[in-house]
Amino acid sequence: MSSDKKDYESICAEFGVTDFRWMLKNLNKMKKEREEEQAEFVSSLSNLKHIRVNSDNTASFELDMDLIEPSTSMYLYKDGVMVPYTKELGDSMKHSLKLVGKRYIFSVRDLMPDDAGLYQLDVGDVNVFTTDFKIPTVDFLVKIQEVKATEREDAVFECVLSNPFSKILWFGKNLPLEQGEKYDIQVSEDKLIHKLVVKDCLIVDKGIYSVCAGIKSCNAWLVVEADKDAQKGKKTARKTTRAGGSGMDLQKVAQEQQTKLAKEREERKEQIKATSTAPPPPPESPAAPLAPPPPESPAAPLAPPPPPGAGPTEVEPEATREPQPGAASEAAAAEQQPVVEVATAEPGITGKLSDVYVLRGHPAELTVEVSADLSGTWFKDGEPLNSGAGVTMTKDGTRHKLRIQSCKDDDSGVYGFVSGDQSTQGKVAVGGAPEFDPDDLHKFSKPVIIRVGQNAAFKMPFPPQGNLVARWFRDGTEIKDGGGVKTAREPNHSRLLLRDCLRTDSGEITIQLKNPFGAVEATSQLIVLDRPGPPDGPVETVETTSSVIEIKWNPPKDDGGSAVTNYIIERQQAGQALWTKLGDVSADKTSFRDRNVTHGKKYKYRIYGENPEGLSDSLQTTDSITAGIMILSGPPGAPAVVGASKTCIDLTWSPPENDRGVPIIGYHLEKRKKDTDLWIALNPLNEPIEDVKCAVREVTEGAEYEFRVSAVNESGAGDPSPPSSMVCAKNPNMRPCFKDPEDFIVVRAGNSARVKVCYEGEPPPQITWFKDDEPVSAWINVINSEGLAQLVIPSSKRSDSAVYTIKAKNSMGEASLAIEVRVTDEPKAPGPVELEQTVYGRVVVSWAPSLDQELDDRLYYVVSQRDSATRTWKNVADRLFTNTYTVNNILPGVQYHFRIFAKNDVGLSDPAQSPTWGVNSNRVPIPSKGLKPSGVSFERPPSILVPLKVHAPPKGYQLYMTCAVRGCPTPSVSWYLNDVCINFDNNYYITNSFGVCSMYILRVRSKDSGVCKVVAVNSFGQAQCSTELAVRD
Repeated sequence: MSSDKKDYESICAEFGVTDFRWMLKNLNKMKKEREEEQAEFVSSLSNLKHIRVNSDNTASFELDMDLIEPSTSMYLYKDGVMVPYTKELGDSMKHSLKLVGKRYIFSVRDLMPDDAGLYQLDVGDVNVFTTDFKIPTVDFLVKIQEVKATEREDAVFECVLSNPFSKILWFGKNLPLEQGEKYDIQVSEDKLIHKLVVKDCLIVDKGIYSVCAGIKSCNAWLVVEADKDAQKGKKTARKTTRAGGSGMDLQKVAQEQQTKLAKEREERKEQIKATSTAPPPPPESPAAPLAPPPPESPAAPLAPPPPPGAGPTEVEPEATREPQPGAASEAAAAEQQPVVEVATAEPGITGKLSDVYVLRGHPAELTVEVSADLSGTWFKDGEPLNSGAGVTMTKDGTRHKLRIQSCKDDDSGVYGFVSGDQSTQGKVAVGGAPEFDPDDLHKFSKPVIIRVGQNAAFKMPFPPQGNLVARWFRDGTEIKDGGGVKTAREPNHSRLLLRDCLRTDSGEITIQLKNPFGAVEATSQLIVLDRPGPPDGPVETVETTSSVIEIKWNPPKDDGGSAVTNYIIERQQAGQALWTKLGDVSADKTSFRDRNVTHGKKYKYRIYGENPEGLSDSLQTTDSITAGIMILSGPPGAPAVVGASKTCIDLTWSPPENDRGVPIIGYHLEKRKKDTDLWIALNPLNEPIEDVKCAVREVTEGAEYEFRVSAVNESGAGDPSPPSSMVCAKNPNMRPCFKDPEDFIVVRAGNSARVKVCYEGEPPPQITWFKDDEPVSAWINVINSEGLAQLVIPSSKRSDSAVYTIKAKNSMGEASLAIEVRVTDEPKAPGPVELEQTVYGRVVVSWAPSLDQELDDRLYYVVSQRDSATRTWKNVADRLFTNTYTVNNILPGVQYHFRIFAKNDVGLSDPAQSPTWGVNSNRVPIPSKGLKPSGVSFERPPSILVPLKVHAPPKGYQLYMTCAVRGCPTPSVSWYLNDVCINFDNNYYITNSFGVCSMYILRVRSKDSGVCKVVAVNSFGQAQCSTELAVRD
């Protein structure tokens, strides 16, 4: 079913199928059934490629497959026998699997003739693909040779095969080659000579070329040399010459091989003709005796065709399992003499001949009954027979007998008897019972040992023989296909596959071969190894004291096919969930003494058997075993209620007066609800309360409870105490109070304002809210819940700023809490900024107040400063509640800028910018302190002391450019790039330190290229210098 459609015709011809429509109908039905089986494991299956030989001496087949469960197991079979394969790359195993996406590629490496066979891929227990790998018997008489060719010349590889082959595989650089414009593949008429022509060779065509026929291959180099006569820069014309070849007369070699093959065919024909004279093998099923029409004369040959529906009669064995061949042959010789009484009015043959199967060397007897004392003639294959040479013919009244003393193969044939115008005939087949090769029988008799879940495969070869029936048995019961069982019969062997074997599949496996001459059997053993069954119980207590517990058990009934090596014992203390391993004992001991026990404690035990396959299921004690005698403690004092609330009840109690000599390890507490009889445990026995007090939180508000307690020692819980008095789970009465209150809240105008207050009080207090001692407006939401009061203003305004008061009142008293809510927004910017120098080195900064100053008493001002020396802003004053500030350390020749911010609880306002400080205006004269001015003046126009230098930095590098300037008064320096001022461009860091002017660029860019210029200006004039800045890529 996995074959390509183009191969259907050849397959039908091979098996003699002529009704193609019937074949296709049944094939589609079988494919549908297979697809339904595959749907359990495979979601899609496509692009199936049958097995083929590759150039690297491997064979592979491929398919695209999507598994429903990626972990599903896949099995590879060859001729029905499972073969192992590897998924690891580089592994040395013969069979391998490579997965590329959803494509599965199965490969067979190091090909040998015995790799031929039927390969089958199963997913789970369903077959998904089958491919037949046929390896023809072919070899290379002449292999391809190395070829040296010149450019634009054709190269030829030639080889001669030992047997005709219509198509072989050519490879170039490990890639398959096909007939086309580049390659010409030629095959001679006798299909022995094969050629590959590489047309118009170029330098890129050089490499190793190979050819594969079956699993045989050979390879050779193609060396392409440059054309020395070609003109440089011009393409040469294609040459008409060919390079290469084997250098031998291939026609002569092929003709000699043809003669040899023809001689071998003639010899085979003679052998076939010699074997065709032997009688055909008898059919398997019984049929009616032959009854041909009477011949024209008694002397005519008795070899007419039988009528439709007639056939030979086979003597069936009495039982399903055949006896040994010797016994069967004697029985056949004695019983195969049927005589049929036929009442007839006219003289003639009343008891006719039937087919007889006789073992070699045994006698055979043919009997014919006639209705009167008539004579007759015996024939074999149409030729009259006479007595002699081991054949005797007798007549006893109306009974004619033909007896063959010791049958040989030559005695097989069609025997007939003619009397008058009546005749009868029957076939005598001489043969032997099936036989096994002693080596195969010895190999088959070895036991097959596997583990549970693995597959078991049996294969029994035998000589090919007609009418041979192979049957498989397990413990005397015939094995049929289905349910994980597959049997397959080939002409020369039979296979049995048992999948996913269980322990119960162990037993005697027998194959029976049967033909009409007898039967033969071969027996093997299947041993399925598994972990043992559980030890046989029950567990018996041999001894129990205060320090020792001894138990015993019986070995498991099923050891899993491997002897039990040891037993593992585990123990669990009563009231605990943990099982602890105590140890193990050898398989010859089935008892264990536990010496690590505590007096009065109860224990359970479980025992595991172990063999090389694993652990068995456990055998467990049905009841707990007590170590010694159990001693329980007396009752503690009745629990007393210390405190109660709706979520918790605090209890305390006194230890028991009599602990009966065993230390107390804790207490077991129980509760009972009023008007019920059920006591509910509050702690497990294996987790006793170590103290004599407990806070019980498993209570329901308003419910009434009583409690009792038991002392716990190593033997368990003792007698319970008297119950406590009935107590109700509710809070005690208390005056209202507030928890973790906040007294000030700021909200941005427009947002919702939410005031949360947590409180306590019993009984629950009444909550009232006030705004400035007046009840809150109706549009303000008040949300009260247990323990939490909330006041919500949906969209707050500045007018909502107020002091809100919450009052909580119950029968125990009242409490109040005042909370100031401030609704505000980001303040507006201050007014214009003025600068004034009243003292040398100090500047007074003043500004108009923000419009929000009168509305927000928490508003204050922040002053920031920036100078031309640092070019960064820094805060010089914060939390100013006035509108002036005096800045100190004002240096001459440095420009200053100031920004004023208004700030409140919400955030900062936009800044108010000051004018630039540092020009001649707004300056006060420097006092002379009574000294008269001299006639020397230092004032002068600016000049360049050190000019700029040429710079050519790479792109992305940093740049540092400097020059020196002087002048009095100190000149103002400006930097220009391509006549654009860059003093205030953040990409350039510009400083002026006492006349040393610098410009720093962190990473220069291409657009920074151009003419850089420095201009110094004061009241007496100006000076400038320039240079070229070239940024390299």
